[in-house]
Amino acid sequence: MRLSNRTRFWLPYAISILCAILFIYAATSKLWDFQEFKVQLGQSPVLTAYAEWMAWLVPLTEYVLAVLLLIDSTRQKALFGFLGLMTMFTTYILIVLNFSDYVPCSCGGVLENMGWTEHLVFNLFFVALAIIAILQLDSRPIHNSTLS
Repeated sequence: MRLSNRTRFWLPYAISILCAILFIYAATSKLWDFQEFKVQLGQSPVLTAYAEWMAWLVPLTEYVLAVLLLIDSTRQKALFGFLGLMTMFTTYILIVLNFSDYVPCSCGGVLENMGWTEHLVFNLFFVALAIIAILQLDSRPIHNSTLS
């Protein structure tokens, strides 16, 4: 399927907005109930030793990437950052599910109500979106004049 120039131009932008909304929502919900988030990180079999600074680093990174996703000049690097972070979150879930007896959920808001399978599918969906956006940025028209 061949996408029009207009779609190739706007698709990465639209995906970036969705990714930014996800990270703003996730970071805000973590900070909204910061103590609970920190406790849940401390209960993680993988992150216990790093819970204190991870509790600050994760939402801060999500906010920074969300802003960078919305800026044209930093969008591509931010999409790679988003992809990397979402891949790490997804890998963490897989590791904890397969090698731990206890699986704390340090997500907030609506994401906290998801089951682990749903959470994996959700994460993989956003990983796929990030890959699509990165590939479209590499193949999209360079000048706005080619959008017609």
